[in-house]
Amino acid sequence: MRIFSSETAHDYGTYTFAYAPYAEHEPGDSLGDIYGLGYLPYSGSPDAKNVFYMARSARVALSGFELSSENRRIAKKFDGILKKERIALRDFEITDKFLKFCLNYFTEKHGAKAMPRERLEHILNSGLVSTIAAYYNNSIPVGYVFEVSDMNAGHYWFSFYDLALARDSFGLWLMLDLVRDAKNRGLKHYYLGTVYGEKALYKTNFKPLEWWNGEKWNKDVKALKELARDDAKRTTSVIDIWKDGKKKFF
Repeated sequence: MRIFSSETAHDYGTYTFAYAPYAEHEPGDSLGDIYGLGYLPYSGSPDAKNVFYMARSARVALSGFELSSENRRIAKKFDGILKKERIALRDFEITDKFLKFCLNYFTEKHGAKAMPRERLEHILNSGLVSTIAAYYNNSIPVGYVFEVSDMNAGHYWFSFYDLALARDSFGLWLMLDLVRDAKNRGLKHYYLGTVYGEKALYKTNFKPLEWWNGEKWNKDVKALKELARDDAKRTTSVIDIWKDGKKKFF
């Protein structure tokens, strides 16, 4: 694992100097170790392969995971209704219909520029996606989730689903279902991605939750919520030097 940093911005008046930390996955590296150091896979450039970025993110400590009352409420909405298949990426048939489903979701949910086809194909060809969880209602696909996993850890990387189900918290149910699945498979941690802004606080529905604070995994969920709700005050449009020299998908 190669660790490196890229200069981002500074405010000399307050002696604030920002660097973006990265990790490069090298042959023989454990993905679980990289995730355990607070890194997540970077997919923003076709020029970047096997690179992970550090960010405030969350994970579930699966040994202590049990359904909360809110989890049970969400579970009742879709449990026993949908058919699920967890398919190794190497065995999954990637069709134009599948790609269109994923791209349409991102266009409607996040805007047309967030996930161009080139980026989606880059993610699928990254070598990181191990499994695609596919969900069907009467043989009609209603959701897909890209997972990264090794023997000890799993990562809920990208999800795509029928937005007609969003009002029933289908996105949260998908995450809940795969957290349960990860525990049943004997994994130690399940990573949920970044937690920035109030819209990401649905991830705090899972307990016991830990979040990366730039130094270590923190169990203070109240502090995480306070940070997320205050994020709008600490944004910047400055791009770090390493990214600046690369072609970008968005």
